Amino acid sequence: MSAVATRYAGALYELAEPKNQLDDTAKSLKAVKALLGESVDLRRLVASPIIGRDKQAKAMLAVLSKAGITDLVSRFVAVVAKNGRLAALGEIAEAFLRLLAARRGEVTVEVRTAQPLAEREMQALGQALKPIAGDKVAFDVKVDPSILGGLIVKVGSRMFDSSLRTKLQRLQLAMKGVA
Repeated sequence: MSAVATRYAGALYELAEPKNQLDDTAKSLKAVKALLGESVDLRRLVASPIIGRDKQAKAMLAVLSKAGITDLVSRFVAVVAKNGRLAALGEIAEAFLRLLAARRGEVTVEVRTAQPLAEREMQALGQALKPIAGDKVAFDVKVDPSILGGLIVKVGSRMFDSSLRTKLQRLQLAMKGVA
């Protein structure tokens, strides 16, 4: 994380905590991250040095309003835009989520799947990870169809890869060794 993202995330945390809006803020920031991940045009908007800060702020507020983002996060994004830091918005959201998890004593587990997981599958995964990650687990789930099937799970510096893509690659390497 960049120092800028960490500072802004800390400032947003300090705004949200006394108002008991940490969970709502986290939910809104996850939605903002998803919007940035899904839309090439939105990523261009936040990264463009050509578009003026005021226009960036107005455009972002319009997008956030349609997406149902909380007032606190919308006003925060407007300040970020006016300060010329909109390009770091994704990093700021990630830094906030990590800060929130750390303050709550949660371990963030990154999970990549080929298809979205059902709630019962997430609960089973949480139970399986208890010996490694502890009782408080926060999931950062990303859908990545390129892994074909299975899961890739990262807990801290440890990675467990049971994806079909990796298994096929290992099989391919084994077949080359035999031939």
